[in-house]
Amino acid sequence: MSPRCLATLTRMIMGLLTGLLFAILAVPLGAQTTPQPRAVRGFGPAYDAAHEITLNGTIQEVVTRHAIGSPAGMHLLVAGPAGVVDAHLGSLLSKETAEALQVGTPVRIVGATVLLHGKEYLLARQLTFGDHTVTIRSSRGFPVYPYAPRIGKTTDHAKVETKGGTR
Repeated sequence: MSPRCLATLTRMIMGLLTGLLFAILAVPLGAQTTPQPRAVRGFGPAYDAAHEITLNGTIQEVVTRHAIGSPAGMHLLVAGPAGVVDAHLGSLLSKETAEALQVGTPVRIVGATVLLHGKEYLLARQLTFGDHTVTIRSSRGFPVYPYAPRIGKTTDHAKVETKGGTR
C-alpha cells in the first residue's frame, strides 16, 4: 500500500471515529424524569421556600464570630415561642443594620429552617426590627446584596425599608 493511500485511509478512520464520538455524546444515555421542585442549592445550605416560617421573638445574643460547622456570617439567637432559635443573617448586612441589632431587641424573621451538621438553623429571608425591614435573601433563597455599585452615583448601603415618615 502506498503512503498516499495509507494517509487517506488514516484520515477517513479518524473522521469516522470523531463522528462516532459526537454521536455518542449527542444521544441521551437514559430517559430522565422531570425533576421535582426542591430546595435551591448554591454555595451555602439549601433554602426551601415551601417551608418558610415567621418567627417573632427577642434577640438573646448576637453572634458575629464564625463557628466551625455553622453557616458563615452573622447569627442571632432569638427567643421565641418554641425556644431559642439560631437565625442566620449572612455576611451581607450593612454596618448600620448590624450595629442596630442588640440584645433585647424584638424582631420578626421570615425564613426557612435547614438542618446542617446535625443542628437546625433558620435561614433568614426578611428581618423586621423597630420600623426597619431588611431583605436578606430573595424569595428563592439567594443572598441579596445590600447595595449595587453604580459608577458616578452614591447609593444607600442597606436595602432597608422604613415604615412611617421622616422624624
